[in-house]
Parts: sequence; structure tokens; C-alpha cells
Amino acid sequence: MANNAGARKAIRKIEARTEVNKARRTRVRTYLRKFQEAITGGDAETAKAAFVTAQSELMRAVSKGVVHKNTGSRKVSRLAAQLKKLSAA
Repeated sequence: MANNAGARKAIRKIEARTEVNKARRTRVRTYLRKFQEAITGGDAETAKAAFVTAQSELMRAVSKGVVHKNTGSRKVSRLAAQLKKLSAA
């Protein structure tokens, strides 16, 4: 338990940051889901547009520290591979 003012303030800051990061993570997941729906639908143009937004959201989460750099790169790479596979078909 926090015993001094600085520790109590740190707890408040952590709670606030957690809320912001949770919102960012949810936003990323939303765009990833939209990309998956576009891939499932089979429309290459919609999937490409969804890929661009999903990629930018993922990299934004990386820059904000919500997602690790390697995790973001890995996810973008896999999304690109799915898009390439759809476009080739």
C-alpha cells in the first residue's frame, strides 16, 4: 500500500496511463479485425485500404510503447503476407 504522497501520485498516474493504453490496444484490435473481415470478404481493394490503416495504427501503438517494436513488425509482416496471397489469387 502507498505510504507517502509520491507513491499515491504514482498509483494515480499508472491508472491513468493504463486506461489510455487500453484504449490504444482496443483501437489497434479494431483495425486488425476490419482487415481480417476484408480478407475474408475477398475484396482486394478494401483489404488494401484496411491494411494501410491497420499498419499505421500498429506502428503508432509501437511508437507509444503499447506494443513492442518486434511484435508490431511481425504483425504487419503477416498482414502483408495475407494481402499478397489475396492479391495473387
